[in-house]
Amino acid sequence: MHNVPRPSSASSLQADIIGGSTTFLTMAYIVVVNPSILATEGTGLPFAGVMTATILLAASMSIFMGLYAKLPFGVAPGMGLNAFLTFSVILGHQIPWPIAMGLVFWAGLLFMVLSILPVRMLIIRSIPEHLRAAAAMGIGLFLAFIGLKNAGLVVADPATFVKFGAWTSSSMLAVFGLFVMSVLLQRGLAIAFLLGIFLVTGLGYLFGLVSFPQQLISTPDFSSTILQLDIWGSLRLEYLAVIFAIMMTDLFDSLSTLSGVSQASGLVDENGQPKNLRRGLFVDACATALAGLLGSSAGTAFIESAAGIEAGGRNGRAAVVTGLLFLPCLFLAPLAATVPGYATAPVLILVGAMMIKGAAQVFQAQRYEDMIPSFLTLALIPLTFSITQGLLWGMISHVVLYATAGRFRELSITTWVMAGLSALLLWLH
Repeated sequence: MHNVPRPSSASSLQADIIGGSTTFLTMAYIVVVNPSILATEGTGLPFAGVMTATILLAASMSIFMGLYAKLPFGVAPGMGLNAFLTFSVILGHQIPWPIAMGLVFWAGLLFMVLSILPVRMLIIRSIPEHLRAAAAMGIGLFLAFIGLKNAGLVVADPATFVKFGAWTSSSMLAVFGLFVMSVLLQRGLAIAFLLGIFLVTGLGYLFGLVSFPQQLISTPDFSSTILQLDIWGSLRLEYLAVIFAIMMTDLFDSLSTLSGVSQASGLVDENGQPKNLRRGLFVDACATALAGLLGSSAGTAFIESAAGIEAGGRNGRAAVVTGLLFLPCLFLAPLAATVPGYATAPVLILVGAMMIKGAAQVFQAQRYEDMIPSFLTLALIPLTFSITQGLLWGMISHVVLYATAGRFRELSITTWVMAGLSALLLWLH
């Protein structure tokens, strides 16, 4: 975070418009990146339908965040969960996408219940900080690996599983985009991702790698994914682990974003706690349930909202502005569909890199009962292409190793329940 202006008695409408616009520009890349991930070949999801779902979710839930929670956070499908849903759930387990959307819907409903009940804080406290940091790092490596694959820098190999790919025009453009976005981020430019995507796509047009669309605008696709989920088909025992993983990952992501950004920007109450945290978590839960209904991965508050807060947007009006600015994007599907995978690949790599910031909490662990569960969580998420496996094995090993080390008193009843639930879900998964 940069030097953040402290809250004044009242934020002007002009400051909220500037702040909300800044937040929109920093997270607008999700309009292209989310459908490009979910509509990966083999999922069966249409790009235009997912793009419409992404925009509707971002617009409606950002506005809801502003009006209900009165917080200046933009909301949209979260990075990491979209990759998990695509590569682990739909492609990895060969689960049809309507059922996958049903899983997102049920995870959202469960999250909503936990957001209302006091039990949400018990669950959060039952997961040690180093495991949460390890999960974030694992998801970051997961995203980076997918980005490297989409860039053509990592390819499959029958002997070594993976190897460095051959240099091609598209892979060189991806590396160039990675360099440009990194430099722009270094210089504090809030729209680094968006500019990088535009630049690489433009160079793709120039070099004949990308075809110009026959039309620039079209009517939104309201039929292919909206309300096409299989709600009842997704209620099967073998899917419980996936629902649990989506809900827990979304909960941790939402809590860390809302708490971290609020603390850093001074959006706290008289007790030093993040303002309206319960309402903010409830909005995120609603965003996840709505995502399943619309045809997208789970929604969450975006950490990029910090840029808008720095720019002056410090209350709910800023989030309303962010949501309204998403609506015109509904008509740009033909243009967005031409953005190649190697143009969005650098975004995945850099977002993955940003999620490694919790490394100190993981690598400073001195005891084996802290070190080993963290490592299992961190390693299994990218190596199994499953957030579920990382979370479940991390929780189980945490309790087992604490018990064998004689640290029973440090394990709460909720932690034991979570570990037992994790073992059950691992058996069912």
